[in-house]
Amino acid sequence: MIRAYELVDRVRDYNPNTDVNLLLRAYVFGARAHGGQTRASGEPYFTGHPLEVAWILTEFRLDDATIVTALLHDTVEDTDATEDEITELFGAEIAGLVSGVTKLTKLELSSAESAQAENFRKLLLAMAKDVRVLLVKLADRLHNMRTIEHLKPEKKARIARETMEIYAPLAGRMGMQNMREQLEDLAFGALNPEGRTSILRRFIKLRRETGDLVPQISAEIAETLAAAGLKAEVQGREKRPYSVWRKMEEKQTAFSQLSDIYGFRVLCETEEDCYGALGAIHRRWRAVPERFKDYISGPKANGYRSIHTTVYGARAMRVEVQIRTREMHDVAESGVAAHWSYKNGEQVSNRFAVDPFSWLRDLVARLEKGDAPAEFLEHVKLDMFTDQVFCFTPQGDVVGLPRGATPIDFAYEIHTRVGDHCAGALVDGHRVPLWTRLRNGQQVEIITAEGQKPSRHWIDMVSTGRAKSAIRRALREQLRVEQIALGRDLAQQAFARAGREAGPKTLAAAATALTFPSVDGMLSAIARGEIGARHVVAAVYPDQPISQETEVSPQLPSMRLRGLRRGQAVRYCPDCMPIPGDRVMGLTRRGGVEVHAISCPHLADYEDALERWQDLGWDPEAAALATNLVRISLTLANQPGALGSACLLIGEQGANIDNLVITTRKPDFFLMSITLEVRDTKHLSGILTALRAQDYVSHADRTTSAEQAGGSMAKGQFPERAPALTGPART
Repeated sequence: MIRAYELVDRVRDYNPNTDVNLLLRAYVFGARAHGGQTRASGEPYFTGHPLEVAWILTEFRLDDATIVTALLHDTVEDTDATEDEITELFGAEIAGLVSGVTKLTKLELSSAESAQAENFRKLLLAMAKDVRVLLVKLADRLHNMRTIEHLKPEKKARIARETMEIYAPLAGRMGMQNMREQLEDLAFGALNPEGRTSILRRFIKLRRETGDLVPQISAEIAETLAAAGLKAEVQGREKRPYSVWRKMEEKQTAFSQLSDIYGFRVLCETEEDCYGALGAIHRRWRAVPERFKDYISGPKANGYRSIHTTVYGARAMRVEVQIRTREMHDVAESGVAAHWSYKNGEQVSNRFAVDPFSWLRDLVARLEKGDAPAEFLEHVKLDMFTDQVFCFTPQGDVVGLPRGATPIDFAYEIHTRVGDHCAGALVDGHRVPLWTRLRNGQQVEIITAEGQKPSRHWIDMVSTGRAKSAIRRALREQLRVEQIALGRDLAQQAFARAGREAGPKTLAAAATALTFPSVDGMLSAIARGEIGARHVVAAVYPDQPISQETEVSPQLPSMRLRGLRRGQAVRYCPDCMPIPGDRVMGLTRRGGVEVHAISCPHLADYEDALERWQDLGWDPEAAALATNLVRISLTLANQPGALGSACLLIGEQGANIDNLVITTRKPDFFLMSITLEVRDTKHLSGILTALRAQDYVSHADRTTSAEQAGGSMAKGQFPERAPALTGPART
């Protein structure tokens, strides 16, 4: 058990000017407030948790206010102490920190998805006010994970998942790598104890067979550096069980086949020494190709700087070596905590520490733009979880992106306007499709066009939260503009039928009468079918007879596809017959574009003609009506009523049969091709599931080629009803 004087001595070691009286008063106040309380393990609560949290934070050499907050962080929530009392005794700064931690503690981040997303918003907003709130919360979570074995299984699993999904990656994103590794490994042990134990047993077996290689390899590296005249400290360790398990999962390999299960750090005095150490190590051992990363010349977004290389070391085993200066190491281990670190009574100034608020400011800006909570949480998780690649602009600027990022991500990282108008990309001087995955060191040039707008399927192509958020905002704005224009046309037609004019004042009066906040809101509601245009006329002219004439459907053919160019006619491939829900791509032809599902084999014929490929995506309204043609093959038992029952079932599912051809007739079964009108892939899946559940159906599946279906359409022909699906689209 930690004593008060031990905590004070620990703080005084790095901050001789610490306010000892403040620390002791907080210790006494916390001990009295939690008096009589115990933890699940049975030990006294105050010495068993708040004091331990404060002790963890002293490892980061933090200021007095943060240490005192750790001692008091549970008092307002779990005792009779009040925020006003904390303010009176310890000041507004500490009271504000305690209040922030208390609010975070009350969040149940692993509850229902919508609640989880909204609570995560609150967490980020609290962090943005003072990042020390997060530091206390991470230390609190680390100690809770260290003592998680005393909890009930259900609660243990919930807290471990929450730690793995939120707190561990958040610690990593804030640059606190050691904290992240500890949280991940503890959560792994709680969620998969058998898996963690198996990794530890493998390490024990390996040490029995080969001896302890860590000190051997560390000594060899130190000798190599000394021979090169370099002064450096070498640290080595076995990688944590979760890190090894993750590599096994990612590479789909066994433990015995993993070669880089040891990690070594070389801490140098200067940056020049770092590159000198790299040369000395590569001269001594052969480097593993494509396992070199220079995060000194291209730091990560969280301020991480280091050189990573993997070499064939002792006994031909691959070992990873990280080379950095001591200042870089402090940032790598402490991250944002380095901003509040003290040494010899003064706050440390580390030139490599990044502004901890830069990432948070970007997130808060997204909050203010009104992204939906679930979308926001998705974006933040993308930003936190992914490793980075570094690409260059034509001017030589470095852009850091998540692994798997595309040129669209690159464009949005430069500026939202560049992303919105991205029409193409050159990678290392060559034109590439926008879905190309970028690699380290590539030079990327974005081609923009004023008429270009984001396509809906871009969302599936990008990897960054920034890009996804911007694309969704742009699509919502595009849809809003289209709806307003369509609503205005429908309103004008309705007023014209009544012999009236729909001028700005008339529409404004109608919006007021119908309690819409704006004319645009009313017009959008007309386009969505929420209110009839004739009712708008009646709102202004109540004595005018309301026409019962059927109004024009608000869905226009030109709204079915996104990404079309002005004046392009649209035709659908008769073999793959794409429908909403399929990922689609266009092949430009004279005067128009031919739409294919991304899996259509015909696209392979044009792999060398990428200039003809056109990015397309479905508009949400395309699935509003069951008018999309798709072909299925159906094998029915040759028994009375089977065909009629199948057709009746299809009708009950809300689909219409456009064509039916029996391709094979046998004594015991019929094989037929049926062309259906459906809404989208989800609608089709429901129909197929219903058919497969029937005793008289032995096979039901979608057919993606005319030859397989046995139909009569030849390659290159287009179904006669294609114009009825879209007509010549105009955008």
